[in-house]
Amino acid sequence: MTRIDDTFARLKAEGKKAFVAYMMGGDPDEATSLAVMQGLPGAGVDVIELGMPFTDPMADGPTIQRAGQRALDGGMTMDKVLAMVRAFRSADNTTPIVLMGYYNPIYARGVERFLTEAVEAGIDGLIVVDLPPEEDSELCLPAQAAGMNFIRLATPTTDGKRLPKVLQNTSGFVYYVSITGITGAAAAQAGDVGPEVARIKAATDLPVIVGFGITTPEQAQAIASVADGCVVGSAIVKEIGEGKPVAEILSFVASLAAGAHRG
Repeated sequence: MTRIDDTFARLKAEGKKAFVAYMMGGDPDEATSLAVMQGLPGAGVDVIELGMPFTDPMADGPTIQRAGQRALDGGMTMDKVLAMVRAFRSADNTTPIVLMGYYNPIYARGVERFLTEAVEAGIDGLIVVDLPPEEDSELCLPAQAAGMNFIRLATPTTDGKRLPKVLQNTSGFVYYVSITGITGAAAAQAGDVGPEVARIKAATDLPVIVGFGITTPEQAQAIASVADGCVVGSAIVKEIGEGKPVAEILSFVASLAAGAHRG
């Protein structure tokens, strides 16, 4: 049982939906990024999704792309992302942390070294969007053997033939991408998402969390009401990118979390 498994079991027992918050590690600088991260649990965040800055993201829209570039320009590295996690863990040993990113930086570091360091730092799960199930031996299976969840994305184009393959070695939760496109590109619609979530839940016992296109507390509530919870990324990253004070960013996050929990 990982922290992710424990968290979803607790939420289910409480009859609550989950709120997952995405932020880019090191955006706009290390100190601000860590301060935001440390404040997320108090703002109602159940799971933290921490972005690993990368030069060539594929699933991320302009808002998160710019965040990654700001972080890289500020000198953010994989070492510093892991140091952020260790600093967070010094005061919080319960909130799950999922690293989200792309395979290249992990491959460059070496899978075995990366997994050893990630587990030591306190990472609970991975979302690596450019590794399909056909490549499970690269990272997914080693990560699970190391005690981490490997979270897979399902999309509106994941048909009945493909879905079993996507779910095969997925653990922790399933991340359903509500729109066809990149992050921050369009608004998620609960009427479209509900039937898709039901279809996925018929094929797995894992929680299904919906992300992409959720920017307001009302949307968070609507989407969470038809799923096991929701993820907000671009809307939070936008607040950070505008240079707003940490307290103001966390107040916005708290409003989103309250919306999701109402769902």
